[in-house]
Amino acid sequence: MPRLPKLTYDRGTLILHPPPKGKAWIEFATWDDRIEKFRIPAYCYRELILNLRSDEIAIEDLARGYSELNLNPQGLNSQRKMEPYPHQSEALAAWQRIGKQGVVVLPTAAGKTYLAQLAMELTNRSTLIVVPTLDLMHQWYAHLLEAFPDVEIGLLGGGARDRTPILVSTYDSAAIHAETLGNLYGLIVFDECHHLPTDFNRVIAEYAIAPYRLGLTATPERSDGKHSDLEMLIGEEVYRKSAEELAGKALAEHKIVQIKVSLSAQERDRYKALIQTRNQFLKEAKISLGSLEGWQRFVQASARSQAGRSAMLAHRESKELSLGTESKLLVLSDLLAQHFPERILIFTNDNATVYRISQELLIPALTHQTPVKERHEILTFFREGKYKTLVASHVLNEGVDVPEARIAILLSGTGSAREYIQRLGRVLRRGKDVNKQAILYEVVTEGTSEVRTSERRRGVERSRPEQQQDKVINMGIRYEGDLIPQPKVADSPQNYDIKDIKVSIEL
Repeated sequence: MPRLPKLTYDRGTLILHPPPKGKAWIEFATWDDRIEKFRIPAYCYRELILNLRSDEIAIEDLARGYSELNLNPQGLNSQRKMEPYPHQSEALAAWQRIGKQGVVVLPTAAGKTYLAQLAMELTNRSTLIVVPTLDLMHQWYAHLLEAFPDVEIGLLGGGARDRTPILVSTYDSAAIHAETLGNLYGLIVFDECHHLPTDFNRVIAEYAIAPYRLGLTATPERSDGKHSDLEMLIGEEVYRKSAEELAGKALAEHKIVQIKVSLSAQERDRYKALIQTRNQFLKEAKISLGSLEGWQRFVQASARSQAGRSAMLAHRESKELSLGTESKLLVLSDLLAQHFPERILIFTNDNATVYRISQELLIPALTHQTPVKERHEILTFFREGKYKTLVASHVLNEGVDVPEARIAILLSGTGSAREYIQRLGRVLRRGKDVNKQAILYEVVTEGTSEVRTSERRRGVERSRPEQQQDKVINMGIRYEGDLIPQPKVADSPQNYDIKDIKVSIEL
């Protein structure tokens, strides 16, 4: 009697031996001369099992190390009784319809954590949640403890090395332990999943057999184009909603006001001289800064000659002038006075400006250099209303639970659409105020490279200026308009009842 083929898990791969009959498995397998057996990538587990079942090929599955859980919400606490928003129900239905694999794109503050909780309840499998920062890891841990008090929940990262049915890990720690985690979880939730397609992080998905995968992000697009790998690592994009589509529903109504300021005469003369120095070098070196490749060439060239170093220094000083002009600080003072005593968040692109604003206006500052305990204290005082205003660089973009605020002031930033949406999301949470009107002020220096940076992060193409539809609203320097690009919305079920959807094959 022939031996029954066995499927085992081995450090991020599957071993199938002896080879079963039929061809259902051949396309996945590679012969390994070292052990004289066939190896299969771990992420092919789901498709392999379904193919074998379809061809009625019996195997002994020893690879599966994940377990079934009982996460059925039976009113254990008020949090779990919360009725999902329509967009959360639609996203969950779209994810289930496609086989419980895929990416959901929702703006910051749209309830992605609660959506993941619903997915966990629907799947009822041991679950790994992967997040980019330690702060976010602890936020997820606290939420899950409240949602599932009867299930053991653990942490991986920051000194913790648990192995529990529900495990929250940082991307770094999950990647380091990917070979041992790979067969222990039936569902993986990738929070801020745009972090996944890096050479270091992608092994979390590649070494895992998890048949169910959920990616969550506000902006999946990456500048290196690797967001296209998300379909292979997690699944296709199954649902997308923008902040505009959720305004007045799950998110607060909001408006975006662009304020354009000018350099002083002295600043303008200095800026022009600096740009001329830089551009002269770029012209002689035949370098264009219109692409990532051009910028890399500029960085390389700046290290090879004195002229190159001078050009790079000129570029940096010109940028500092446009980002930190005195006009911006005057506008900032005016906005703070105008909205006092509202809670206000101020964002800049560099720490130097953060500390300058903090020192001159006596505003608490948050940067990556702020100790954890001090950061917690500042955010607590802001939540309680003891502090009315905070100023930060990039540290509040993601991975930090920011207390409710209604006003955000973007003094400077990168050209990243992701950063822009994340910062807007910091004021979109409605909280207890159902009539909340959030405002994002974007302060831009006219006649500088910052104008193009602003256009890039807002998705505005210069060839189509009609997209900007701005109008002057005060003193010739304030402009108001719909400045957030409308992304394409994936087809999604609008009238699905989650309870009526059935999945024919469970793994």
